[in-house]
Amino acid sequence: MDASRTRARLCLPLAALVCSASLIAGCSSGSGSSPAQDGTTTQAAVPAAANDLQDDYLKVIKDVLPSVVQIQARTDLGSGVVYDDKGHIVTNAHVVGDEKTFKVTTANSEDEQTATLVYAYPEQDLAVIKLDKVPDGLKAASFGDSSKVEVGQIVLAMGSPLGLSSSVTQGIVSATGRTVSEGSSGGGTGATIANMVQTSAAINPGNSGGALVDLDGRVIGIPTLAATDPTLGAGTAPGIGFAIPASMVTKVADQIIKDGRVTDSGRAALGITARTVVDDDYQAAGVAVVEVKSGGAADKAGIEPGDIITKVGDTGITTITSLSEALAAEKPGDKVAVTYTRAGTEKTVDVTLGEQ
Repeated sequence: MDASRTRARLCLPLAALVCSASLIAGCSSGSGSSPAQDGTTTQAAVPAAANDLQDDYLKVIKDVLPSVVQIQARTDLGSGVVYDDKGHIVTNAHVVGDEKTFKVTTANSEDEQTATLVYAYPEQDLAVIKLDKVPDGLKAASFGDSSKVEVGQIVLAMGSPLGLSSSVTQGIVSATGRTVSEGSSGGGTGATIANMVQTSAAINPGNSGGALVDLDGRVIGIPTLAATDPTLGAGTAPGIGFAIPASMVTKVADQIIKDGRVTDSGRAALGITARTVVDDDYQAAGVAVVEVKSGGAADKAGIEPGDIITKVGDTGITTITSLSEALAAEKPGDKVAVTYTRAGTEKTVDVTLGEQ
C-alpha cells in the first residue's frame, strides 16, 4: 500500500510569525540606538502576533461552536453539525448506527432535544438526522471548499470527545487526498473513503461527526476516525486523524435532504459481490467474484463468478480492502483495466466502471 492510503479504525505557526517579525525589525540600516537595534520593535511584535492569532481562535470558536451538537444514540455518543435552519444535522453513519431516534444537546443549552434519522449512508460513513422541534437560536454552520484546503493550514476540531461536549482541539492539515479504510469492528462501517483530510488535531471517541474548521470559520471536514498504531494494540496513533471532506459532506447531505436518500454517490463500482482468497501459504492473494450484478460493469466486461481479480489498472489486488481502495481512486464512467484469473489462465479486460 502506498503512503497516500492508510488503513484506520475509527506547531502552531506562531514561531514563524515571531521569526518574520524579528527579521523585519532587523532590516533597517543606519547608526545609533534605533528601535530595531535596541529590540523595542521586536519585543512589541511578539505579543502582537500572538494576540492576533489568539483573537482568530476565539472568533472562530465563538462563531462555529454553537453549530456543533452532541448526539446520544442508545449505546453510542458522537457529535454532529447543524446543516440548515430547518433542524437538519449531518454526522457520521457510525454515530447513528442502527438507531432511528436520538437525543441532541446543543452547545448553548443543556436541554436535550429529540431527533429522528432521515437517512444513513454507510458507504461514505455519513448520515443526516433532523430535530423534531427546532429550538430558538439554532445556527447552521458554513461549509467551505475542501478542494482549496492546503497542507499546513491551521484547523480546529470541535465536538464531544469522551462525552465532553463543546470541546475544541487545534492542529494543522497534515495531508490531503488520503484514501482510508475503516474497520467494521468497533462501531465502524467498513467504508473505504477517498480524498480524506488528515489532521494533527486530536480526534478522540465522541469527536466523530463534529466539525474540522479553518480560521475563516468554515467547516472543511467531518472528523471521522483516528489511525491505529499496531504497536499500541487497539490504541490510536497520536496526531493522525481523518475527516471526510466538506465537498463530499455537502454532496451527500443535499441529496439526503432533498430525496431522502443518496441518488448520486460519485463512487465507482464493479457491480460484484466478492471475497478475499488466500494462496497455499495462507497469504491474501486476490478477490474472488461470488456474484455479478446483471447489467453491471463487470457483467458487461465478461467477468464471471469464480474469477479471481488480481489487479485494477497498475494496482495489485490482494484483499477486498485493497479492491475498495483502488476503486475509491476512480469515478463512475472511468475505463480501467481489470486483471483476473479464470481456471488458472490470466486475462485482462477493460471495464467501464458503474456507480455504487
